[in-house]
Amino acid sequence: MRADRADWVAPGPGWPASVTALTTVRQPWAVRGHSQGPFGTWNLADHVDDAPAAVAANRAALLSATGVSGVQWLQQVHGTAVVAADGETARQVPVADAAWTRQPGLAVAVLTADCVPVVLADRAGTVVGVAHGGWRGLVGGVIGALVAAMPVPATGLVAWVGPAIGPAAYEVGDDVAGAVAGLDRNLADVCLRPGRRPGKHQLDLFALTASLLAASGVAVVPFERTCTFSDARFYSYRRDGVTGRMATLAWLQPAGDVRGKRTPCS
Repeated sequence: MRADRADWVAPGPGWPASVTALTTVRQPWAVRGHSQGPFGTWNLADHVDDAPAAVAANRAALLSATGVSGVQWLQQVHGTAVVAADGETARQVPVADAAWTRQPGLAVAVLTADCVPVVLADRAGTVVGVAHGGWRGLVGGVIGALVAAMPVPATGLVAWVGPAIGPAAYEVGDDVAGAVAGLDRNLADVCLRPGRRPGKHQLDLFALTASLLAASGVAVVPFERTCTFSDARFYSYRRDGVTGRMATLAWLQPAGDVRGKRTPCS
């Protein structure tokens, strides 16, 4: 990859060397971003009313910086549909919130601005997947759907959790808290704390995601619990309203190519 380490965050120790995963930032140093105003500068979403030409230029810059052959973009709807991505599907934008591939050099991607991006891979570097985890998708089972769709046992997978909104900034109502509690009472005890106002609760999406991964039999590599709301490097819908989206993408390195594996943003 041909970009500065401050252009994205990436997994650290424990991640398979032949699989690259990263989450972009909103204002990269080495990659030229083309978006302006509330979308400045490296918005990668084409559904947020940013200028189409700017989004296209940003996506072209992403391909150039990472060296991937293509990206499987998705039309995300907070659901649980999963796409098996290849060169043919990557010419389309299917309605789904997760994707996986066995094709080296083809990146699977999700767009976020507070929701949880999750990357799954096997340690041998033969398959990689991503999921978009808002509270609806997490409660609805998007992680389990991706694990079930990938052609390796869950116990052979490892997961990395990217930047998302932290619990101190993420207050939800009784309806959301009830949906989480409906999954498992013990899970609610781990993921929910009283909010600052009556009828509000602080939801820890990181803890919820890690718990759901563990329940699926997937090991989780260490991650930093980076909060998109409090960290200005990232887009945050709850903080800004009108804003862009980061991309979390992952791909299998071609045989013998492990370039860019240790480029986490400090």
